[in-house]
Amino acid sequence: MKSRITTLALSLLTYLNVSGQKTEFVKSDSIMYPVHKSNIGKIAFMGQAIAIENFKETDFLKSFELKEKTDLNIRVFLEKSLTNYLHFLSPQSTADELTKNGNYQFTFFVDSKKIYVENLNIGAGSAESKNQKTIFRVPLISSTNEDSWGKFLWNRFFGNGGQEALSEGEHLVKIEVRPYLNLTEVLTGNLIAEGQIKIIVPEIKINEKRVKVQLIKPSKDWQISTEKIDSAKIEELNRKIAKQTYKNITSIIAIKDEKILIEQYFNGANRNTLHDTRSVGKSFASTLLGIAIKDKFIKSETQTLKEFYNLESFQNYSTSKDSITLKSLLTMSSTFEGSDMNSESSGNEENMYPTNNWVDFTLNLPVDKTKQANKQWDYFTAGCIVLGDIIHKSVPDGLEKYADKNLFRPLNIIKYKWQFTPQKVANTAGSLQLSSLDYAKFGQLYKNEGTWNGKQILSREWIAKSLSHQMTIAEDEFYGYLFWNKTYKINGLDYEVYYSSGNGGNRIFIFKDQPIVIVITSTAYNTPYGERQVEKIMEEYLIPAITK
Repeated sequence: MKSRITTLALSLLTYLNVSGQKTEFVKSDSIMYPVHKSNIGKIAFMGQAIAIENFKETDFLKSFELKEKTDLNIRVFLEKSLTNYLHFLSPQSTADELTKNGNYQFTFFVDSKKIYVENLNIGAGSAESKNQKTIFRVPLISSTNEDSWGKFLWNRFFGNGGQEALSEGEHLVKIEVRPYLNLTEVLTGNLIAEGQIKIIVPEIKINEKRVKVQLIKPSKDWQISTEKIDSAKIEELNRKIAKQTYKNITSIIAIKDEKILIEQYFNGANRNTLHDTRSVGKSFASTLLGIAIKDKFIKSETQTLKEFYNLESFQNYSTSKDSITLKSLLTMSSTFEGSDMNSESSGNEENMYPTNNWVDFTLNLPVDKTKQANKQWDYFTAGCIVLGDIIHKSVPDGLEKYADKNLFRPLNIIKYKWQFTPQKVANTAGSLQLSSLDYAKFGQLYKNEGTWNGKQILSREWIAKSLSHQMTIAEDEFYGYLFWNKTYKINGLDYEVYYSSGNGGNRIFIFKDQPIVIVITSTAYNTPYGERQVEKIMEEYLIPAITK
């Protein structure tokens, strides 16, 4: 305790010179504008961005109506720069260490209730701005889609409780800013700025007929279930979708005992709509590989890449590439230096898309020596492209025709749409578009252990391998052969599901111990709420409404 007090005392001495005047660890921008001088420690809200030299207190917004195509900015007035605040948390650190390991912490309150806290990513803001800026502006909502960390921060707040808290009516939203530093532990400093605004959420008037559970029309491929559901739960869910509490949902299908229990469409979609479910398509790559192995066009998923490619002809060759297996690509555990979760990774999918050969891009990647083969899970889209290329080269007439003959037609899936790679090969990384009921057929195929209408399309052995805990992602979260796994815990009961997952909250859920398949489609791509709202829909509405 004495050591801690001494450190704080020394820190204070470094901040005061002998005359008691404040000094700085690094030189900050001077406080030169009157509006800044009179509002140090405050956050001002404004609509459209106004240059600081023209900004007046009369421009501060007191209230704001939350609606589409609008602008909400904040301007933060500080006494000194971020680096100077961080210096108090670690007086022994250099300015470079502080800027590389520290940033702002934002806390959002709605009606005095703390909703969301985020330590802003270290990479948000340059070292120069951290060292110098005593005032900064960021957009929270931008009608022009202004590129800034501020709007992503707002979206994360919105997707982590803000959306529910900002129900129809008037709310007081408060933001607090503190410095934080992440060295051996995370240290958070005192409050350095705060501000609040009244946000008005307009009422969305809906036709109450849209809230009713939608009538299921006859289908030649499915019988209609007569089993009871909790209609009140489903209508409550429908109301939230209609009022855009849950945004961009396009369909919800529930199959129970191989019969349609729920079939609902929203936001202009219908039974014939082809949905772009993004990475849900990866699971189809697993299926097609399993069929190709069943048909003996590929020996096994334990085959290595060197059996299909002359790896020495690609860049960054090393002998360790020779041992990369198809299975490691299926389970996202290969040793390629590729990670979609790391924007700095050379093998990140965003680096692949602009290239003219996605297979070459992948096989040219170096091996990451820190990864142990088959022991580290790391989401890697490019690996699915290689799987698709291998299937395409191994089966008669290529992947697209093979899939149509051996998967889609046996399931009576006639209308669908592939995306293609630059090599004109059907894209096994995602964006395969099907109708919602056809996605349900795919899920039911796995629930049926590979059979459809009495025909064994996929082997039971492959189903078992695919829907198993091949890799551990996190506690209670696993990965199979391009399928995810988790367990919902609801009302004291466990509901384990395997599922295909795509950007924006697109899902095909296959329940392990219940005769249930659920499909949810959405266009909430690249939003923080897309993934989170599908979890709420499952936990709070669908599972309670259809299980006993």
